[in-house]
Amino acid sequence: MGWVLFSGGRFSPFVNRSVSETSHNSIVHQIAAPFGLLLLTLPGFSQDIEPRRWSHLPIGANFLGTACAYGDGEISFNPVLRIEEGEFDLETAAVQYIRSFEILGKSARVDVTQPFQSGTWSGLLDGVPTSVDRVGWADSFLRFAVNLYGAPPLAGKEFADHRVKTDCETIVGLGMLMQLPTGEYLEDKLINLGSNRYTFTPQLGLVHNRGNWSAEVTTSASFHTDNDEFFNGKTLEQDPYFIGQAHLSYTFRPGLWLCASTGYGYGGESTINGTAADDRKGNLAWGLSMGIPVNRAMGFKLAYVGARTQEDTGADSDTFSLGFSVMW
Repeated sequence: MGWVLFSGGRFSPFVNRSVSETSHNSIVHQIAAPFGLLLLTLPGFSQDIEPRRWSHLPIGANFLGTACAYGDGEISFNPVLRIEEGEFDLETAAVQYIRSFEILGKSARVDVTQPFQSGTWSGLLDGVPTSVDRVGWADSFLRFAVNLYGAPPLAGKEFADHRVKTDCETIVGLGMLMQLPTGEYLEDKLINLGSNRYTFTPQLGLVHNRGNWSAEVTTSASFHTDNDEFFNGKTLEQDPYFIGQAHLSYTFRPGLWLCASTGYGYGGESTINGTAADDRKGNLAWGLSMGIPVNRAMGFKLAYVGARTQEDTGADSDTFSLGFSVMW
């Protein structure tokens, strides 16, 4: 299971600011308010809850961020695995780079994210207490997104003028998130940091900004390639996993914002060597995040994410994260 949060603040126009000052604030706090990251590694399942992913960015901007997160929770495994009272503690550190650009007359962005994790999983295996530790690189993430409606491709003074004049806007975006099998993976282990397969998640987002308020809805579906080296040479297949999420945020001033989020994911039943695993997922999540500016080019973000499974298998978790990012 993976919950990923990357976020930035929305510009709130102030008519008494100079164009140059407003430009810099609007550029920085569109997304430079940092991200938090949480990845829970249950094989074959991934989900994210990420506000402000469709923010209007100036063309040619670069963002670099780092984040750390701590999460713990309880895991309910399929009874066939003979694991009971599963628990985990997971620490994650990550770096992310974002670049904005223009493509076919639209504003677009590409995100590259690399996490590193250290975790402990414990439980009863056939009634006997046992635990396992994992430390290493997790899977890399690559995302491409383009704003199909709204958020015109602008830079410099044109971008600043547009943000000053725009108090009400609607943005429609289309994206593709890819999880790459770069993480540490051991074929003879059930718990791994890497997935040993590709996951493709097309995304469709709608954002409506009015004054200091912003409402956002994103729908997506995750499609997984097969893992032919799953747990002692078995083949793991997985059905598509469908996700919906909504976010409501308020910007107090450039870079200082508060966002409440919720999301639900359903599907993703696994098949192992042609036999259904009866592990359909149904996960409810909620989050609260806050962006805190340092100056015009740097900012922090604090976030909490809670997740609860609605099925017999899955994980209940609580995670806190702290991020920092810079723009140039």
